[in-house]
Amino acid sequence: MRVRLFGHYLHVQLLVLASVEFLLFCGSMLGAEALRWGLDIHQLAERGGAWARLLVFGGVSSISFLALGLYTIRQRVGAFGISLRIVVAMLATLTVVATVFYALPQIDIGRSVLSIACGAAVLLALASRAVAIRAIGLEGLKKRVLIYGESATLGRFRRMRRRSDRVGFNLVGVVHPPGDPAEDFGATVYRTPNGLKALCEELNIDELVVAVQNRRDAMPVKELLQCRFAGISVIEFISFMERETGRIELDLLNPSWIIFGEGFRRDGVRLFTARALDFIASGLLLVLASPFMLLTMLSIWLEDGRKGGAIFYRQNRVGFEGRIFPLLKFRSMRMDAEAAGAQWAQKNDPRVTRVGSFIRKTRLDELPQLLNVLRGHMGFVGPRPERPEFVTELEEKIPYYSYRHSVKPGVTGWAQLSYPYGSSVEDARQKLQYDLFYVKHHNLLFDLTILIQTVEVVLLGKGAR
Repeated sequence: MRVRLFGHYLHVQLLVLASVEFLLFCGSMLGAEALRWGLDIHQLAERGGAWARLLVFGGVSSISFLALGLYTIRQRVGAFGISLRIVVAMLATLTVVATVFYALPQIDIGRSVLSIACGAAVLLALASRAVAIRAIGLEGLKKRVLIYGESATLGRFRRMRRRSDRVGFNLVGVVHPPGDPAEDFGATVYRTPNGLKALCEELNIDELVVAVQNRRDAMPVKELLQCRFAGISVIEFISFMERETGRIELDLLNPSWIIFGEGFRRDGVRLFTARALDFIASGLLLVLASPFMLLTMLSIWLEDGRKGGAIFYRQNRVGFEGRIFPLLKFRSMRMDAEAAGAQWAQKNDPRVTRVGSFIRKTRLDELPQLLNVLRGHMGFVGPRPERPEFVTELEEKIPYYSYRHSVKPGVTGWAQLSYPYGSSVEDARQKLQYDLFYVKHHNLLFDLTILIQTVEVVLLGKGAR
């Protein structure tokens, strides 16, 4: 089951888990102080800065968990991977909270108390995850969904094979329009001798998904209206897939859905918050990353810079509303890498230098793009900017591709988090589905979530080439 918050659908199960773990983190700090100082609850409450210590520790711990991908429904790692992420998240919490302690001594978090709290938080988080793994899939927490649709359209439903893809709903069954050949989609096929409304009431359906392309002949308008007025939610297949997968299916997309649907807004408040986030985040990161940038520059120069190799690499990219701008990066390839013309980057690309291989995996080569953000060519979050040579080809082969340029390109983005590195037209098509989802839903909260989750990508080197 999902709830809608600021235009985004969030899983109730994950919201409950995050809330419970926030309380557990606060309880860890409270228990650590009680153990260390030998105080009872009343004495702890009277101790100066008590609430500040709890909120700082609980808040930083929750953000660290989010950054390590521990609050995503599509987590595909096993028990060991989750345990490792919990430990890394708490080490990050230890570092950040210790920094806060030294910067704001009035909060007064002792080192021994912080160590005990982090240890207790790890144990409690492991226990909560063990319970959550069992509870998060409980059928009682899921929407009961019935699909009315054609086999040709429902074929896309086969992509949702993993258990994590269906965690928000329980597919009760499928109803095919008259004359449509029934196929096996892993659910019971039902007939409707008494109409859709009667079947939905009999099966206790929460949501009816309509997957019909030929609406003139196959759409049972009267029966759908009966379901709607009976309190049963009715939703288009493309909107259902968008909500459950975090992408917009290009094969299902039509102009009227965009024109008359929600989202795809551009207003003054959004433009102001986006620019403020770009300026603050890029400026702060430039200060923090300056030592690493200097070391990267030195490493590139030592490898082949003395022979005339450039440290920076400028490359034209397509930006907001199709404008061309020079993208700035640390050079990671040989100087003659594109002597034969523009090429897609490949896995284990032989053109990459030794230093280049390292800075690509660690994303250090992307840091100069912060200057592009400050100059306004890019946003911190947005679709990845592509080269003009490739954009011309992609706009010819992929429908709606040009609409990704209706927002500023970004250093990081929803597609970069959701899909591995792309090096073909088909990869660009798949990533466009996530880019369009971002274009439709982008707001400050979504941007902040993407920024936090980017930490996991950087730490684990996901998708680097």
